Amino acid sequence: MSSIVDDYVRLTPRSREHFERSRAVVPAGATRSLNSWLPHPVYVRGGKGPLVWDIDGREYVDFLNNYTALIHGHAHPAVTAAISERLESGTSFGFSTELEATLAALLVERVPSVERVRFTGSGSEAVMFALRLARAFTGRMRVAKMEGGFHGAQDDVMVSVRPPPAQAGPIAQPAALPETHGLPPGLAERVLVLPFNHVDETTALIEAHAGELSAVIVEPMLGVGGMIPPVPGYLARLRELCTTHGILLIFDEVISLRLAPGGGQELYQVTPDLTVMGKIIGGGLPVGAVGGRADVMALLEPRGGHDMYDPRAGGPALYQGGTFTGNPLTLAAGLATLRELTPDRLASLDALGDELRRRIADLLGRLGAPVTVTGAGSLFTIHMTGGPLRTFREVRRADSVLQQGLFLGLLNEGVMLAPRGMGSLSTQTTALHVDRLVDAVGRVISNLCDGGAARGARG
Repeated sequence: MSSIVDDYVRLTPRSREHFERSRAVVPAGATRSLNSWLPHPVYVRGGKGPLVWDIDGREYVDFLNNYTALIHGHAHPAVTAAISERLESGTSFGFSTELEATLAALLVERVPSVERVRFTGSGSEAVMFALRLARAFTGRMRVAKMEGGFHGAQDDVMVSVRPPPAQAGPIAQPAALPETHGLPPGLAERVLVLPFNHVDETTALIEAHAGELSAVIVEPMLGVGGMIPPVPGYLARLRELCTTHGILLIFDEVISLRLAPGGGQELYQVTPDLTVMGKIIGGGLPVGAVGGRADVMALLEPRGGHDMYDPRAGGPALYQGGTFTGNPLTLAAGLATLRELTPDRLASLDALGDELRRRIADLLGRLGAPVTVTGAGSLFTIHMTGGPLRTFREVRRADSVLQQGLFLGLLNEGVMLAPRGMGSLSTQTTALHVDRLVDAVGRVISNLCDGGAARGARG
C-alpha cells in the first residue's frame, strides 16, 4: 500500500501543488466532497471520448464518466454541436422553450411509467419534488427508503446511506441513522429504513407502517450502495405492497436509466408511480427530472387562478421551479444524447459491460483474491471483499484501506474509477479499453495480495 501511495505522489506533483493552493480557498481543495481524497486529489485538464488528461499531463482511460452521467464519453461531437448551436441563441430564459416538451415527449415515449415530466436542476432536486408530490397526493408524511440507498444530498433522504455496522440495528428493523451533521432533529423518525433484497423483512416493515407511508423510494439497482441488482421478485413485491396500501412507489433512475431504453423499470419489468431521472438525460450538463402518472403529476397544474405560487388562489397544489430548470443548453444536450443512444447502441454497450464483469470475475478467480465485482449492463463496482454480495451489509464488509489502494493503484496505471470502486462504460469505450482495465486490475490486486494486505479483506 505504501508503494502505491508513493508512486501516486511521484506521478502527480502538479496536482499536489494545486491542492495546496486550492484548499486555502476551497474546503478540502474541491467543491465536490467525492473529489477530496488522501494524499491529494487529481485535477483534470480535459477529456475527449473515453480519455481524460490531468494537469500533470497524464492520460487516463475514464471508466468513471462523471459518475455515470457521460454515456457518450467526453465532448461527443453530436452533443457539443447541439450545445454550440443552442448557445448562440441564449443560455437561459425566464420563460420556457420548445425544447422542454420535445425532451419530455422523448422520455414519455421511452420510460414505461412516465406520462408527464417536469425538469429540475439536479437529481437531488428531482427527488425532493417527487417526495413532495407523494406527500401531497397521499396526505401521509413518512417515507421509506433502502439501507445503503443514496438519493442525493437533500435532508429527506440523508438517512442510513452508509450506516456503521455496529449502529445499523437488526436486519428486520434497520436503524434510521442521520448520514451527516447539520440535519434537522426528528428527521430519522420521518424515514423508515428497509433492507434491500430482504423480501420478508421488507414486507413486514411496510405492512406494519403502511398507514403512515406516502412513498417507498428505491433504485432498481442499488447504485452508490454497491451496484447490487435486485434479487428476483424483490421489486415486484414492493409494487404489490405499494398498490395494496395506497403508497406511491418511486424509482430513482438517476443512475439506472442507462440499463435499458426505458431504464431499470423496463429491464426488471416493474412499473413505479413516479420516476426520478438525471445524469444521462442532460448530456453532461446539470439536470434532473421527475415524471410519472398523470393523476399524480396533475398536482403541478394550476387550478384556474392567477397566482402561480398560492394554491389558495388557484395556483397548483405543489409549486415547483428554479432559475435554471429546463434551461435550453441542458435540454439540447440531453436530446442529442438520447437520440444517439439507440436501442442497438445501448445493447452493444450492455454486452461490453457483461464481458468486462465476466473477465474481471475470471481474473479474480485465478488470483484467488477476496475481491468481488457486481453490477449490470454498463455499470459495475469492484469490492475489496469476498462475495457473493446481494445486500448493502455484505458490501459494507469491504476493507476501506484496500479500497483506496485499488483506487490509487488504478490511477497509477492510467485507469480512472470512483474511490469506492464504481465504474461505468460509455459508447466510446472499446474492447481495447476493457483490456487495459482488466490488465491494470490484475496488476494492482496482485500487488495488494503479494503484500499480504488483501488477507484482511476476507468476508
